[in-house]
Amino acid sequence: MGVNLSDLVTFHEMEPAQLGGKTVAIDAYNAIYQFLSVIRQPDGTPLKDDQGRVTSHLAGLLNRNANLIEMGMRPVYVFDGLPSRLKAATIQERHERRAKAQQEWHEAVKAGDTEAAYSKATQSTKITNDIVASSRILLVHLGIPIVQAPGEGEAQAAYMAQKGDVWAASSQDFDSLLFGAPRLLKNLTLAGRRKMPGRNEYRDVKMEMVELEEVLRTLDISREQLIDICILMGTDFNEGIRGIGPKKGLKLIKEHGDFQTVMAALDKEMPEYEQVRDIFLHFEHTDNYSLDVKPPEPDHVIEMLVKEHDFTEARVRSALDKMGKRPEPPVSGKQSRLDMF
Repeated sequence: MGVNLSDLVTFHEMEPAQLGGKTVAIDAYNAIYQFLSVIRQPDGTPLKDDQGRVTSHLAGLLNRNANLIEMGMRPVYVFDGLPSRLKAATIQERHERRAKAQQEWHEAVKAGDTEAAYSKATQSTKITNDIVASSRILLVHLGIPIVQAPGEGEAQAAYMAQKGDVWAASSQDFDSLLFGAPRLLKNLTLAGRRKMPGRNEYRDVKMEMVELEEVLRTLDISREQLIDICILMGTDFNEGIRGIGPKKGLKLIKEHGDFQTVMAALDKEMPEYEQVRDIFLHFEHTDNYSLDVKPPEPDHVIEMLVKEHDFTEARVRSALDKMGKRPEPPVSGKQSRLDMF
């Protein structure tokens, strides 16, 4: 999912207190996917209500946002619009991978292999229209702003960060940097201990921030060249060149200067190059959004979660209590330069 630039970027660990007073645009689908993957029973079955409807995402959105708001952060969720036609192959591949994992999950459950079942279940995670709709409704009831992107949610979040309307874009992918987000915040919803896939091991997961300007300065490249490196590696919108990872891609771009010269040296062609590059540099975005924070609507939240989805009322009210006091947003709606990390 997205490009992996871990080998090329510098991560700065962040403590929750450092996000106090900051507005962060969260890739909604990315966050929901993480909740659906992680919040499961030991055999991999997601949380469900009495009618069999999945509720893992609702539990994650309620509890995580209660914690974020309690520590002073202002979350904003950005939802994807229509995907580019160039993403069709990636979407189909993900669909086939999930279907295979789901079959293997059921087989592991029948065999009594709980560890394998959990691992395969997380790989079979699928976001349905009902899950998206219920997520949006809950966020509205919680008073948390949502933004509808015309295209990629990460692109819209990056645009909002470029404008200074939000301090950072939050996602587990690095695509936000390619779209021009000045700061990428990772592990916002995954801080703590996390089980390693397929292994009975755990590792500590820290909240981390990556600054685009620092990445470009350290690597001595432009954003356009960073995009070219990723196109060589392969993105959600194109298949890369076999055998090229981040380090080799960087080496080739620095040696030859640009994508076309690299391809000529490799005697390769990529007809869709200009279209893919254009997705990252000239993406569709909107200014039709409001970041106004509203008080939560306890009655609506209780009605939805407790009466409709069988949540424990005491736990829901406890989360709502955390949201009782929110920091006032900047008067201009912009993030102050004094907020810079």
